[in-house]
Amino acid sequence: MYARRVRAGLRGWGGVGAMALLCALAVAFALLLPHTQDQPAAGAGGRGGAHGTLAKADACADPEAQSPSPAAVEGPAIAAVKKRGYLSVGVDQNSFRWGYRDPNSTAETVELEGFDIDLARRIARELLGSPDRIRFKAIPTNQRVPAIRSGQVDMVVRTMTITCARLKDVAFSAPYFLTGQQVLAPKSSPVEGYDDTLAGKRLCSAAGSTAYEKLAADRASGNLPASADISTTVPNQLDCLVRLQLGQVDAVVTDSALAASQAAQDPTVELKGERFTTEYYGVAMKKDATDLVRRVNRILEDYRRDGGWKASYDKWLSPTLGRDSESATPPTPRYK
Repeated sequence: MYARRVRAGLRGWGGVGAMALLCALAVAFALLLPHTQDQPAAGAGGRGGAHGTLAKADACADPEAQSPSPAAVEGPAIAAVKKRGYLSVGVDQNSFRWGYRDPNSTAETVELEGFDIDLARRIARELLGSPDRIRFKAIPTNQRVPAIRSGQVDMVVRTMTITCARLKDVAFSAPYFLTGQQVLAPKSSPVEGYDDTLAGKRLCSAAGSTAYEKLAADRASGNLPASADISTTVPNQLDCLVRLQLGQVDAVVTDSALAASQAAQDPTVELKGERFTTEYYGVAMKKDATDLVRRVNRILEDYRRDGGWKASYDKWLSPTLGRDSESATPPTPRYK
């Protein structure tokens, strides 16, 4: 039976008030896969509201424009998926409105839902004829690349930024979402954004994330106050919100789209300042799965054109990001 519904034993977290459950889940997610982390890469500096592109490795430019052109041809990667009969997709299960389990669901088994889940199901439908022919695997932030390279999943659809450093290890589709890094902190905090108000503050980011890469690069270049403590890293972005709620850190640095969802869950925190990088999410796959990458790009073209992308955005993300934000329109693809 193909898993549209996920076993009840893997439960989602039940809201910001349930701290014990959140912490327990954070540990559980970290144990889902071997503790191998993505390799960090250098990022570009800059403070305040200035936007920059992250992870310019080996003079690589425009990583979001390195995907092959769309095509409907079938090769060995797609053939393997069809022979197996289902698509294996690495996702998040605790990012509100992206990939999560609704704690208010009355069903015996709680479905994963959200913007990334909609996209994963659309890919399964186009490849295999049904959105139900899919198996989800919960992948911590710092295990996304290892999960693809080891063959544990066919692809990762999990708010994963396309970077030059990651392109050395995996292939990406064309971008399907525009975002950037932003600071999240308590409303009462003196932190004003990604600037000198972070001096002496304890900052949290997810291990293997572009947020940590940016923090490390800016500390090294002097674009982040030297007294800012960036030593707290966690397996999943949500773990940072837990640390913030417990008073163990002073601010969180994460993607603006994820930060907005976390702020929607906890009325005591808010986004500070503007986003200070420009990043794009892509579907990650094996480097040699060119036929699958090209087919996903074909699916993304149709998803944008037929209104599927917009309908999913309006359902899941417009309540936190708004209908008129930069992110409310799908990025225009550029192919290599």
